[in-house]
Amino acid sequence: MNLASVIHALDGETLVPGEAYEEEPVGHVVASDLMSDVLTVNEDRVVLLTALASDQALRTAQMIGALGVIVVNNKHLPSSMRRIAAETGLTLARTPLPQFEACCRLGAVLSPGGREPR
Repeated sequence: MNLASVIHALDGETLVPGEAYEEEPVGHVVASDLMSDVLTVNEDRVVLLTALASDQALRTAQMIGALGVIVVNNKHLPSSMRRIAAETGLTLARTPLPQFEACCRLGAVLSPGGREPR
């Protein structure tokens, strides 16, 4: 499942389609608001799911080599986040879902045998 499909599964809105938007399959989802915890992630093809609507989330995603950032709770994102996402090639999206529900949906669709929502 690619990043575009993940965002669709979360009823999300893509604000900046990054370089891996439709290309790379998503390998892992990291859900955290503590960027220091995110920095400990050592996985490939990661998507960061967070309630942190700041440039720090994108900078941290860039440091771990993530495909993109999805901000939960339909938060308003500063224009600087869009600019940084475009400069770094990261996908930036938001979803109206709370973080827990977003994780549950992604667990269902990303697990082996999972089905994409209609």
